[in-house]
Amino acid sequence: MQNKPVYFISDAHLGVDPAGAIPHREELLVNFLKSLKGASSILFIVGDLFEFWYEYRYYIVRGHFPLFRALADLVDSGTEVHYLAGNHDFALSDFFPKELGVAVHKTYVCEVQGRRIFLMHGDGIPKSDSGYRFARHIIDAPWARSLFRKIHPDLGMKIARSVGRNSRKLGESRPIIIEEYLAAASRKMRENNCDLCVHGHHHLSGLWKVPEGEVASPGQWLFRLEYAKLEEGKIFIKSLQDLP
Repeated sequence: MQNKPVYFISDAHLGVDPAGAIPHREELLVNFLKSLKGASSILFIVGDLFEFWYEYRYYIVRGHFPLFRALADLVDSGTEVHYLAGNHDFALSDFFPKELGVAVHKTYVCEVQGRRIFLMHGDGIPKSDSGYRFARHIIDAPWARSLFRKIHPDLGMKIARSVGRNSRKLGESRPIIIEEYLAAASRKMRENNCDLCVHGHHHLSGLWKVPEGEVASPGQWLFRLEYAKLEEGKIFIKSLQDLP
């Protein structure tokens, strides 16, 4: 399996359809996952798969069931699936590992195809994210999660998606300073002795050279259908149209 390609996707923000978003993109993502069965060794979901994710004790969003089934089937086929928590889906708990066989991480380091890879979503890196970093400590606190759990799931989802839409509009008005992300990636690569860092968050697809090696971003699955592919130790940025 290690000789088969490794795939990376990020920032699908499933659950909302802002103006200009790719129609039926969740269905397209499910079909993409099905195409990886038997053709991939590892799939990394590099954060923000959902616009909002929260795990109640007895409630899971029913509209994502085909996606859940596709992920479980992919794991059953022999592909490792790893999910990096993002800023929209940081409240991951045990549903993905327990029910689907998908490993969940905040950050992750692995060695594959001769590369040592550091993975993170990438939120909180820009200096302009200082307000977000403060708010994150509050909303991710155990007491805050406990309070949110008392809200009816339908209402909680409605509130969270509204907040997510507003935060994305605010984020779109801020310039992306790619040097901040590259500096953070370089630091993580040095600390973890890695030669490749893969992250998302800023929705820009691309490959960048740094003294420690390479930084890659798979892009997004929102306004464009993009992913990254590691094959024979080399990483490439692809689009859905590149699939046979």
